[in-house]
Amino acid sequence: MHSTGLLTCLLTVCLINQVSGSETVTGKHGDTVEIPCNKGRVMEGLVKWKYDNGNILVKRSGQNASISEDANYKNRVDIKEDFGLIIREVTMADQKTFTCMVSGEYDIFEYPVQLAIYKLPSQPQITNQTTAMAVGKLTKLAQCRTENANPAANITWFKNKTPLLSDGSAIKISTTVDVDKSTGLSSTKSDLEYTAMKEDIGANFTCQIQHIRSANMDSSPLTFTVNYPTEKVTLQVVPQGPFKEGDNVTLKCTADGNPPPSSYIFYMKGEKKAVENSNTYTLTNVTRESTGEYKCSLVDSEDMAASLPITVEYLDVDLVPTGLIFKGLGERFELTIDVMASGTPKTSWRKGNIKLDSLPKFDKLKYSDSGVYECVVSMSGLKKTRTFELIVQGSPVIKNLIKNRGVGSVNKVLTCEAEAFPKPTVQWSVNGTDVAESAYVDGKVTYSITIIPKVNLTVSCTVSNVFGSVNKSINVSPLIDDDLSVEKQDQKDDRGDQTSLAVGIVFGLILAVFAIALAYWLYTKKYRQGSWKTGEKENGSAEESKKLEENQSQKADV
Repeated sequence: MHSTGLLTCLLTVCLINQVSGSETVTGKHGDTVEIPCNKGRVMEGLVKWKYDNGNILVKRSGQNASISEDANYKNRVDIKEDFGLIIREVTMADQKTFTCMVSGEYDIFEYPVQLAIYKLPSQPQITNQTTAMAVGKLTKLAQCRTENANPAANITWFKNKTPLLSDGSAIKISTTVDVDKSTGLSSTKSDLEYTAMKEDIGANFTCQIQHIRSANMDSSPLTFTVNYPTEKVTLQVVPQGPFKEGDNVTLKCTADGNPPPSSYIFYMKGEKKAVENSNTYTLTNVTRESTGEYKCSLVDSEDMAASLPITVEYLDVDLVPTGLIFKGLGERFELTIDVMASGTPKTSWRKGNIKLDSLPKFDKLKYSDSGVYECVVSMSGLKKTRTFELIVQGSPVIKNLIKNRGVGSVNKVLTCEAEAFPKPTVQWSVNGTDVAESAYVDGKVTYSITIIPKVNLTVSCTVSNVFGSVNKSINVSPLIDDDLSVEKQDQKDDRGDQTSLAVGIVFGLILAVFAIALAYWLYTKKYRQGSWKTGEKENGSAEESKKLEENQSQKADV
């Protein structure tokens, strides 16, 4: 009876046993995990920890824990004062339900706890990476892999930070998860197959590891060579024009394919030249005959070609005459210049440092025409310079002979200005002081001498060179106000002649007036005599006759 009652009691206890709702504790793989019993609210009694297939330990309040002989936990478990279970170095094998059984005075309570173990995945690993992909062709680019994770990690592929989605044709992504039977950890791998376009040149591909317990991890960027066939050929010249005769011109042929062709064919005015392992061909020392159309093409496809025209600029200048030219004074001198050019040239002239407006013309050469002349013709980077030196030679010419008062009141400075080539010498007809000459420029020279005349003198300046001589004289007076040049004296003589002419004209006018007055008087006398009457007094007539006779007598004296 007693036994029956005890059994009934045990069954009753079992029936009234209240199993609380299961909770979950998460632990990191390899770390120490604490599993609470009834959330840490058990303070006394008999506590037993167990799992599905075995017991772990038993502890009564105030006593040491009794650890079972379970090989999985014998050296890895412990229990706290609040009856919480401590498990060290947890592994995936510890991912199970642990139950805390609490035996009170009348009841037995169970508190199950689910232990979940997580493991962070490894950094992304890139394997089976290719180096190039062809446009329009599905190519396996790489495999991305991460290992020893729990739960299994996810892998996503990106191109330029944009996720790639598998469409089964242009993009294929294959992902598999493998679980290690010994550790229970998962490895995830993902293969990317991709169909490239030309726009993918320089694109960055990455794979990203995503895990619930860690931040996302990105692989290093992957770049691939994108190969595509040539669609266009381009021909250019190096350096760029314009080109002139004597230049070297390099033709450069390029194709937009990848990899680019290694050989090309160049066509040069009917000549065909194949170049291997290079895309350039150099024309050396080009001439005007090199002007024309040039072309290049692919070796295996001559229809894939490009062309361009090349113009070689030229400039020829022929100036006649050139060099050192001697001409006589007063001669006519004519220049001819012939310019042949591929364009429109610009011509400029200079005489020394003076710019001339046009081609110089010399109808009658003067000494001042002597000098160095320069002709510059330029066009499109071309420049030609032609020069000649003109020397006008002949006997001297005295341009001027003047006198001026010197520093002293009685000094006279005579100046003789002359032109000639070669340079002339001077000879004065008198002796003097301060004899000097100016610089000889453009065939001109000035000589001067200072004298002190004591009487009226006629001084001559004689200028000579190998072609002849010339002299000119000037009158010099000791008077202070007699500072006249030869020209001034001539002007004075002219003014005297003009004065004489004016006096003659005035005298003639006076005679004409006198003749008119005389004629008028005679006419008046005759008229009055014819109008006298008988009985008039003759005293007046006698007086008038007397006055008339006196007037005639005075005129006769004149």
